[in-house]
Amino acid sequence: MKLFGTDGVRAKAGEFLDSFLAMRLAMAAGIYFKDKSITKNILVGKDTRRSGYMIENAIVSGLTLVGYNVIQIGPMPTPAIAFLTEDMRCDAGIMISASHNPYYDNGIKFFGADGNKLSEDIEKKIEEIYFDDKLIESSKVTMNDIGQAKRIDDVIGRYIVSIKNSFPKNLTLKSLRIVLDVAHGAAYKVAPTVFKELGAEVIVINDKPNGLNINENCGALHPANLACEVKKFRADIGFAFDGDADRLVVVDERGEVANGDSLLGVLALYLKEQNKLKSSVVATIMSNGALKEFLNKQGIELQTCNVGDKFVLEKLKMCGGNFGGEQSGHIIFSDYAKTGDGLIAALQFSALMLSKKKTASAILGQIKPYPQLLFNLKISQKKDLKKIKGLKELETHLKDRNINFLFRYSGTENLIRLLLEAKDLKLLEREMKGVVEFFKKAL
Repeated sequence: MKLFGTDGVRAKAGEFLDSFLAMRLAMAAGIYFKDKSITKNILVGKDTRRSGYMIENAIVSGLTLVGYNVIQIGPMPTPAIAFLTEDMRCDAGIMISASHNPYYDNGIKFFGADGNKLSEDIEKKIEEIYFDDKLIESSKVTMNDIGQAKRIDDVIGRYIVSIKNSFPKNLTLKSLRIVLDVAHGAAYKVAPTVFKELGAEVIVINDKPNGLNINENCGALHPANLACEVKKFRADIGFAFDGDADRLVVVDERGEVANGDSLLGVLALYLKEQNKLKSSVVATIMSNGALKEFLNKQGIELQTCNVGDKFVLEKLKMCGGNFGGEQSGHIIFSDYAKTGDGLIAALQFSALMLSKKKTASAILGQIKPYPQLLFNLKISQKKDLKKIKGLKELETHLKDRNINFLFRYSGTENLIRLLLEAKDLKLLEREMKGVVEFFKKAL
C-alpha cells in the first residue's frame, strides 16, 4: 500500500487517515529523522479543519513515543511551517492540511531541517519504516527518554517579518484597496495583518473558521464571491488563498479572475526587468502554450516538470533558477520561500502594480492564454496508461488537429485529469466529448 501522494499523505479524515495511521506515520518519520537529529525537536502546524485536533494529538503521541520533542504552533500557513522549521533549527516540520480540499479531508506534509519538502526517495524510506513492524516496536522509548510537547503561540510574528521583508523597502501599499479571501483557512490571521501593516486598505472576507467551512465556496478554488466583492468595494485588486495559503488566485479591478499562467508570465518579466531572474522559469506540464510564447518573446526560457510545487522547486535547483510555479496558483519565489507562498506572490504582484503604475487588468492582459479544457473523470481503478488499448490512436488523432493534451491520474483521488489545449475553443469542446467517452469505456 502506498501512503504518499503528490503532496504528502492526504485522505478522508477518520477513514483512511485516522489517528492510528497518523501516530504510526509520525513514529516512522521520527525514526527516520532521529538518525540525522541535531536538536531532537520537530515543529507541527495545521490549518483550521476540525480533524486537525485528532491528527495533531496522534502525531504528538507518535513523535514523543520515539523520543522526539514537539513544538506545536497551531493554525499557520504551509509556507510558514517551511520557514519556521529552518528558522527555529528543528530537525523537521510537519503540516496538517489537505490544502484546497473540503473540510472532511486532511493531510500530513513533511519538511526537512532546511525547510524543503521531502524528496520521493525520503518519502519512500519513511513508508518502508511505517510497514516495518519490528522496527516500529523496537523504536519505542520509555521513562525519561519519552519526548515532551509544548505549544508556542507567538511564532506568527517571525513569519510576518519574513513575509514583509520580501516586499520592496521603497514601496508602500497605502494607495491600494485590497480584498482578501482567506478561505476560512490558515491565513485568516496572518494575511490581513501583513497587508495592513504595509499600509493597504484591507477588506477581508471568509475569515471566520469553524472547523467545517474551510474552502467552502470560497478561497482560491471559488473566486466568484471575491470577484463580486472587488467590484462592490471598487477595489484595486483581490487576492484569494486556499486553505493552507500556499496558493494564490488574483482577481483584477474589473472582477475578472486572472489566468494562473498569465500571472506567472508577468511576474517572471517583472523579475527580469529588475535583473533578479537568475535563470529559466519553471512551470508544470499543464502550463498554457501562450506562457512559453510570451516568455520566449521576452528572452526568457521556460522549462517544465511534473505537477506539484515540490517538482517545480527540484527543477529550479537543477537549472539554478529562482522563480516558477503552477497554473493552479502555487508560485515559488525561492529567494524568499522554500515552497509556494500565496502571501509572497500577492505582495510581489502588488509591487508590480505599484512600480508600473498600471491596473491589474492592464498588466495581466499582456498574455492571452490559449483555450484549455480540463475534465476530472471519476474512475474505479488506475490502469497503466501505456497499456490502455486505443490510447495511442487517440493521441495521434489529437496531434493531427494541433491539440495539446495531458492525461494524468490524481495523486490523492480516484480521478483521471483530462486536459486539452488549442487555439479553437469549439474544436476543443467537440474533441473533449470524445476523449471523455473514450476514458469512460477504458477505465
